[in-house]
Amino acid sequence: MSNREIFDCLIIGGGPAGYTAGIYLARAEIKHLLFTGFKPGGQLISSSKVENYPGFPNGISGYKLMEYFKAQSEKCGTKVKDNSVVTINFNIRKNLHETVLDNYRKIKTKALIIATGAYPRYLNLEKEKNLIGRGVYTCAICDGFFLKGKKVAVIGGGDKAAEESIYLSKICKKVYIIIRDNIMKASKVLQNQILNIKNIKIFFYHQVIKLIGETKIKAIYCKNSKTNNNYLFHVEAIFLSIGQIPNSIICKQKLKLDKNGYIITKDTITNIPGIFAAGDVQDSRYRQAITSAGSGCMSAIEVEKYLLNEK
Repeated sequence: MSNREIFDCLIIGGGPAGYTAGIYLARAEIKHLLFTGFKPGGQLISSSKVENYPGFPNGISGYKLMEYFKAQSEKCGTKVKDNSVVTINFNIRKNLHETVLDNYRKIKTKALIIATGAYPRYLNLEKEKNLIGRGVYTCAICDGFFLKGKKVAVIGGGDKAAEESIYLSKICKKVYIIIRDNIMKASKVLQNQILNIKNIKIFFYHQVIKLIGETKIKAIYCKNSKTNNNYLFHVEAIFLSIGQIPNSIICKQKLKLDKNGYIITKDTITNIPGIFAAGDVQDSRYRQAITSAGSGCMSAIEVEKYLLNEK
């Protein structure tokens, strides 16, 4: 790979969106590279079992699913590199961009697909990192099934927290919604649904201050900010629904972002010609593996159209 070499397209991100984009670019015989970044596979590799991705009737671990994504992309012809892109220099000259890798190598490209994903917000508590996947989860749809008949807590009060609580109520014995404020910010429709579900209980003014358990969660301590009293909740899992942070910092100076940092796109097209975005970095609504893969497909098709028009 020469520093003078110019690629048709570079993909930043090794999640469902990035690998799917690679499959489509390879099949279109578009000269490209994919950089996985610091976390190959993205958020999905933290899911112990994925049962909502089509084609796997018995479910599959998130890690294994992403191995399949990568293998198929490479089989089609995508060259996958383990580097991270640390800088993007947009429009170094007309219709040409430059990426700078973590090893300081510079690579030029005519088009770029940003599929850097997002990462969930965590509580930043002691033991939290060690308990991820062992009682600390960020996706009820992905991991809720394994807590059938158990007591769980959902942390957060927005739409995602409400939706996950409703979903978990059909599986779990008891669902505690822990909200640090005095109101639930979820839509009224969702709030009304929750009020009619007997095994959901909401606790306002509560904030998680400690996780109990070494190899798995056994309970959580919460502080009531109104009374200053601490309360112990015996739960076997918590689901964090306090938002996620898109990995868009690499391009925030040039690309248009919404107020939460998501790249603004129309059919994966950004405000800069030749720059496309796919997956969770531009999706604040669905945030599923299958929708990320779909947008990866879309971005590759849009790249093909763009390159044809630029000839």
